[in-house]
Amino acid sequence: MADSIDKLQVSITKRYGGKVVLDHLPLEVRGREFVTFLGPSGCGKSTALGIIAGLVLASDGEMHLNGRRIDDIPPEKRGFGMVFQNYALFPHLTVFGNVAFGLELQNRPAAEIRQRVQEMLGLVRLAGYEDRYPGQLSGGQQQRVAIARALVLHPRLMLFDEPLSNLDAKLRVEMRAEIKQLHARLGLTSIYVTHDQAEALSLSDRIVVLREGVLMQVGTPQDIHDRPKNVFVADFMGFRNFFDVTLGPEAGGVIEGTFRGLALQAKAREGYHPGEDAVLAIRPEDVRLGRPADGANALRGKVELVEYLGREQEAEISLDGGARLWVRSLEKLSPGDTLDLTLPADKLVLLRRE
Repeated sequence: MADSIDKLQVSITKRYGGKVVLDHLPLEVRGREFVTFLGPSGCGKSTALGIIAGLVLASDGEMHLNGRRIDDIPPEKRGFGMVFQNYALFPHLTVFGNVAFGLELQNRPAAEIRQRVQEMLGLVRLAGYEDRYPGQLSGGQQQRVAIARALVLHPRLMLFDEPLSNLDAKLRVEMRAEIKQLHARLGLTSIYVTHDQAEALSLSDRIVVLREGVLMQVGTPQDIHDRPKNVFVADFMGFRNFFDVTLGPEAGGVIEGTFRGLALQAKAREGYHPGEDAVLAIRPEDVRLGRPADGANALRGKVELVEYLGREQEAEISLDGGARLWVRSLEKLSPGDTLDLTLPADKLVLLRRE
């Protein structure tokens, strides 16, 4: 339904006074791809989306769509659709009127407008809601109207600016699935902004991680989740445990790092050398309870704090020597318990110290 694009190429910088909000952000989006900007508040992701939409002017740089420069084209002529965080619906217009608004500005025939609006409302499961006003709808229904209003124009590129952040947890999961289905069914090309790691992982073909306007890493959800390139990305993606180590020798694809006199083994990564200071990171859910048969990467500690997560528990462990470790387990843990623990070498990720 939507006109597809071949390639969007972006290289932009944005400054507000002396503050650099985006620092030479490079990006390439291919047709029918779902790309997510991920990062904490203030990292520049919404600013980047606004520049792509044409709502914010870049300080430097260019954007090209299918080889043609577009950053000098007004936003209404770019053929992009945008869904905002606060929905931005017209409260005085009905659902039908909101969805039809853009088509009416284009002076489309009345019969075509009715057909396309009805088609879109059916697609977002709002058939029969044509005469209701935004104030009579739930948050999830309002978000569907906003999506239908953007899609009815058959955009070349869909832009989503944290569209689910105002919804409750259950609705967020439902709308996440609907956005993914619409993207696939209509053959859309989409750029999505969020600070929610679960949203980014579940929706994206590729994720762009930003920190204070600087590109930290671009990759598939699996790359970002399993193979972070630096401590910031690892921390943001749930690697809660970090060990400052001095690297030792490598043998058989395994490298050793010394942490407070304890030797920890991890998979070697290209570019790391003996004697170098580095960081070993591991997720709480990858720490195993019990001592390994060979004694490798074995730790011992006492449970200080337990957080109940439903099916699992997450516990803060005070290790011998004073360091802290977070563990997630299906087993029942209680403060005061003494535990033997193992850090599996294939789950430890080697990172550069920042």
